[in-house]
Amino acid sequence: MAEVVLFHHAQGLTPGVEAFAAELRRAGHTVHVPDLYEGHTFDTLEQGVGYASRTGFGTVLERGVAAAAPLGGEVVYAGFSLGVMPAQRLAQTRAGAKGALLISACLPVSEFGEAWPADVPVQVHGMDGDPFFADEGDLDAAKELTAATERAELFLYPGKQHLFADSSLPSYDQAAAESLTQRVIEFLDGLR
Repeated sequence: MAEVVLFHHAQGLTPGVEAFAAELRRAGHTVHVPDLYEGHTFDTLEQGVGYASRTGFGTVLERGVAAAAPLGGEVVYAGFSLGVMPAQRLAQTRAGAKGALLISACLPVSEFGEAWPADVPVQVHGMDGDPFFADEGDLDAAKELTAATERAELFLYPGKQHLFADSSLPSYDQAAAESLTQRVIEFLDGLR
């Protein structure tokens, strides 16, 4: 059983994020889902990004880091889109990290250090036609990460949706989400 901290995307802690966490729990894993938006959720990605911008992306990042502080060090850090910021930072900088799951986003490793920690396995998931992931540098960062890190995997899904794994949003892609979920569970099971 792995212990996971799952950070939500820019639309907030939606029922779809909770449903994804529930799938991981059904597979036998412990999943914490902190609310970085203090109860706010948004109908559109643009509204959610606006809230994060007004709040401060640094503040949202620090809320994520603070939410993980009480947990033991041997945790898998996972994030959807905006939630990749705290997930990736913690995976790269917190001692004892067991793994990372970066969904619909990936930052350059240089954001949080000189190199990805060799003992921290990572998966990156995104859609090949997602304008946020494929066209704004995330896919390039993911390719650099997987090329430079032995325990890194990149999974691309056909489509243009950004938040394709959130079952509560119109952007949900069932086939891609089911494949992602299966790969994530296999990743977590392999950490036992």
